[in-house]
Amino acid sequence: MRIKTTFGPLVLVLSFILSSCSESEIGPGPEPEAMAEAGRWYSQPQVDTGSVVFANNCAQCHGDNAEGLVNDWRARLDDGSFPPPPLNGTAHAWHHPNSVLLQVINNGGAAFGGNMPAFENVLNEADKLAAIAYFQSYWNDEIYAQWQKMGGSN
Repeated sequence: MRIKTTFGPLVLVLSFILSSCSESEIGPGPEPEAMAEAGRWYSQPQVDTGSVVFANNCAQCHGDNAEGLVNDWRARLDDGSFPPPPLNGTAHAWHHPNSVLLQVINNGGAAFGGNMPAFENVLNEADKLAAIAYFQSYWNDEIYAQWQKMGGSN
């Protein structure tokens, strides 16, 4: 028996997920003391390293402060792909556990309808986690708590 695989349903589901994500207000990343109080998985040195990794590898597409560069990250570009989303807690990144965020960093964004290149052989694991720590430092406590409840640090 031959199984036919189509990407139509996958694209439809991903489009629904991307379009249903809510936006929230954000502020600057937390102070080191606030990170410990909020039970964040990362340390200030990771955020510091991540700011450099992010500036050198991610900011060109996701913005200097992970705020994104387009008004509507859910609107497809002329080529049919999605633009790079904000990673600061106002888009869908906070809906995904670290394991999925690492998969996207490693394999690129094509599976999700984007054009992000793969960084599997560009960044080491510590730098990938530092980049995640950097953009998660912009997530307010409410978003971070929701992410944790959804199994975020898995």
